[in-house]
Amino acid sequence: MSVESEMELIQSSLINGFNVNLVTTDRVSALHEACLGGHVACAKLLLENGAQVNAATIDGITPLFNACCSGSVACVNMLLEFGAKPQLGNHLASPIHEAVKRGHRECMEVLLAHKVDIDQEDLQHGTLLYVACTYQRTDCVKKLLELGANVNAGKRLDSPLHAAAMKSSVEIVVLLADYGANLKGRNADFKCALDLAVPNSKIEQALLLREGPASLAQLCRLCIRKRLGRSCLYAVPKLHLPEPLENFLLYR
Repeated sequence: MSVESEMELIQSSLINGFNVNLVTTDRVSALHEACLGGHVACAKLLLENGAQVNAATIDGITPLFNACCSGSVACVNMLLEFGAKPQLGNHLASPIHEAVKRGHRECMEVLLAHKVDIDQEDLQHGTLLYVACTYQRTDCVKKLLELGANVNAGKRLDSPLHAAAMKSSVEIVVLLADYGANLKGRNADFKCALDLAVPNSKIEQALLLREGPASLAQLCRLCIRKRLGRSCLYAVPKLHLPEPLENFLLYR
């Protein structure tokens, strides 16, 4: 069914007294379905007619979660305008973790701009950075690190580097190492990232190359960035440094 047909159906149903908050046995509403399909106009019409923006299914799924699942930035923005809660409790599925899992970076950025904790650890999935590394979402990894995510916060004792070491993306391993990931950190099985890498793989080679002491330049960069904290992205340009030094501090 086309969006136009769906709109006509919803409008007709509303005229005939349709309850926009009617749900299935699993507590799935029409708004849930509209957001899952990324149908902004339908979702807007439902919200304007009283649909509950934070309604949750029996599995803790909200319309915002479904919008992040579909990757619809327009739906995410509209739901937030209508009062959707960007950061939810542990009993509800996390919209931002779903956005990262699926590689929907723009949805992730919108939620972070609405004060979602960048280091929020979901009990099932870990931190956003850990999820991005697990599912090899390089764009999300880059943006999270750029915005100041804790490079060593993962899922309990597993770090993002542990997750990346078990995958095939050398780029992510290098990114994490450049941002100061602890190469010697041990997980619950007392294994470091190198222990988890496939023998003779490019991942193993990349980790071995970074086993020695960091260069003085790298140590200085990490020290300055740590001192500036998450404001680094915005504070460094205000220091009026030579362009090469500014680029170095901002990983450009």
